[in-house]
Amino acid sequence: MMSEKRTTFFRRLGSTLGLWALIVGAVLAGYDGGYFLLILFVSLVALYEYFHMVKAQGAPVFTLTGMLCATVYLVGSFFHLKSHGAEPSPDLEVGVLVGFLFIIFARQMFRAAAHREPLEAVAYTVFGLLYIPWLFNFVTKIIYLPPPTAAGDPTGQYYVIYLILVTKFSDMGAYVFGSLFGRHPFAPHISPKKTWEGFCGALFSSLLGSYWLYAMIPDRLSALRFEDVTFLGLMLGGGAVIGDLAESIIKRSTHAKDSSHVLPGIGGTLDLIDSLLFTAPLMYFYLRLVIGIS
Repeated sequence: MMSEKRTTFFRRLGSTLGLWALIVGAVLAGYDGGYFLLILFVSLVALYEYFHMVKAQGAPVFTLTGMLCATVYLVGSFFHLKSHGAEPSPDLEVGVLVGFLFIIFARQMFRAAAHREPLEAVAYTVFGLLYIPWLFNFVTKIIYLPPPTAAGDPTGQYYVIYLILVTKFSDMGAYVFGSLFGRHPFAPHISPKKTWEGFCGALFSSLLGSYWLYAMIPDRLSALRFEDVTFLGLMLGGGAVIGDLAESIIKRSTHAKDSSHVLPGIGGTLDLIDSLLFTAPLMYFYLRLVIGIS
């Protein structure tokens, strides 16, 4: 049993380190078009996995329409952020939500269905768009949130690296502490393997990762103070746990163990980014509303 857990841990660790090294490398390369394409690819694959899980249970969903909506939104948002920065645009965000509803309802008009199927198709599709591309797009927003350089290059990529590292420290801490010391269930009705020991391990590990990276590159995270690093470490660690449980609710509802089987020890792309879907908005709003970066 311990050997199996050890094998799973190293597979999970290898997949996580390899994939996030690729993403961090793309961010550090300084070519914003390159890391946007990576963000776009990850978002679309994760969204497709969600649609596949829903359809596997016989529930109606508009996969192609949803994928097209996500692509248009992510591409349009990237060019808007590139041109105007991450200056808040409430009208644009509301327009996106209205557009999602309008397009999905319009798609339903051309599909014959009975009973509750029309509402289910709209609900499942719109939820997928809000849950994955809309939330994951906060990663792109963080990149363009701090003021650009004199040459117009974005400067928020190091805050994205901080976000990823702290979030992944939380994930790995929850897994390690839960596997070694887990005795008391945290949310057994959602995920029986989650424990309070794992939750404490997640907070401890995310705080450790937060301090470590801040000590390594304080000049790149100059907007953060020590108290910010402490609060963000705990907040992102807790947000990562909630993000993981949120996907567990979806997998439990669709009777799926993983979103797919493409990543050894992890599952699918959605399993890789589930915690980031919640920590990225938390990071963005903390930087903008608490620290005042704009």
